[in-house]
Amino acid sequence: MTMFNYTAYYQYLATEVVSPFYDKRLENLKSLKLVNVLKRKNPYLLKAKNIELAGDLIKSMVDAFLSSQEETIFGNLLEGFAIYVSSGLNGGLKSKLKSIDLEFERNGIYYVVGIKSGINWGNSDQITTMQNNFKLARAILREQGVSVEIQAINGCIYGRDRSPFKANSDPDKNYYKYAGQEFWQFISGDDNLYREIITPIDREARYKDETFKQVYSAKINEMTEDFMKLFITDHQIDWIKLIDFVSKKGESR
Repeated sequence: MTMFNYTAYYQYLATEVVSPFYDKRLENLKSLKLVNVLKRKNPYLLKAKNIELAGDLIKSMVDAFLSSQEETIFGNLLEGFAIYVSSGLNGGLKSKLKSIDLEFERNGIYYVVGIKSGINWGNSDQITTMQNNFKLARAILREQGVSVEIQAINGCIYGRDRSPFKANSDPDKNYYKYAGQEFWQFISGDDNLYREIITPIDREARYKDETFKQVYSAKINEMTEDFMKLFITDHQIDWIKLIDFVSKKGESR
């Protein structure tokens, strides 16, 4: 891998991954409203965690809300980076096939790749669905005239899998699971790309995080103030009022 190519990759990661990730986080954070977050939370769980300070309660809820979305947002953006790398090296393209994110041909093999974040991304039903879609993709590609061997790949952005080949009684459902270093090496031919990805992420995140922290602090204070007006009685969290707001029959005010 030449330094020139790394420079191009760094630029893509900064502008097409980290920047839109923080933009989306900011958008989600700014749009948060106390009543909407409360309706999605389990009040019994909050009480079981013995949270007694309004600010701590709000921070816990906001952090959980943001975290629930971040894995998907960032995973989708890094999926775009994998397609970008493959496009430059092997003519890879964003697939229109069901459950397939990337298609490319290399050394006489046609690859169909479904990209996920981590290795523990799905239950048995979801994995079965992926296998069925791999079989469907093979059938469609053969109808379209692809005559070379077709290999299905479940690519995972991070993690590791010590037994990548996943055999099935139906050969059209066989696939390889490449994770972490192995996945990025498969995409790029570079053993070190999985490490290089962190460089522009670190640099850009340091710059973007300052703005995010300012908005985050303001949102926590705003929602804490709203919470105290609605759910504080005698300077303590009124859990009955909170439970009624979330679960009592009829419309909540």
